[in-house]
This record gives sequence, structure tokens and C-alpha cells, in this order.
Amino acid sequence: MTAFETPSADQLETFPNPATGREYTIEIVCPEFTSLCPKTGHPDFGTLTWTYTPDAMCVELKSLKLYLQRFRNVGSFYEAVVNRLMDDFVTACKPKRAKLVGAFTPRGGITTNVTVFYPTN
Repeated sequence: MTAFETPSADQLETFPNPATGREYTIEIVCPEFTSLCPKTGHPDFGTLTWTYTPDAMCVELKSLKLYLQRFRNVGSFYEAVVNRLMDDFVTACKPKRAKLVGAFTPRGGITTNVTVFYPTN
């Protein structure tokens, strides 16, 4: 397995929630996310912040890191990549609820933040 494989939800590993009798929030910050602009082919950089309440499973961080590295060669608009990341995350660990913010660095003087929620309301 290499870092340049196509990303998919099955690459995200999970482990049992150690405190299923209590609701709590986990925040994961990934400050070095990289993907490609599908129009220019230039790299896009951003910080991803997941905030989620686990149900039965939690996401394993090393597998999340390796999964995210697979996006370095994937051309995708911000909106599409953030929604895909949330879909794969939900498929893997099935949280009670989750929020994902993709805060992308300025391009041409414009900063973009994309926020998605699970479940959608």
C-alpha cells in the first residue's frame, strides 16, 4: 500500500469507544491537508478540523493520516473534497454526530472555509 493509492473509506481504521456510557466530543485537527485544484493542477492547502461524538467506534489517527495523504494527487474542488471526507468518515466510524471544517489557505486573496455536518439537518 502506498500513499498515492485512491482514497476510500475502508482505509480508515477504527477502535471500540472506551466510554460508550458517556457522551463526549473528540476534536481532531489536521493542519497539513493537501489536494489539487482540478482547474489549475496547483496544490491546495488547508486545515481540517473534525469534531465528533463517537457511538460504538472511534477513528484511529494513524490510518486517518495515511488516508488524508492519499488526497495529495486528487483533483477536487474544496466543497467536493470536504463532503467526501465527511462521507468516508461517517462510513468508517458511524458517529452520533460530526462536524468537519475545511479551512483553506488564501488563493488569489480569497480564503475559503467549508463546513459540513452529520447528520445533515
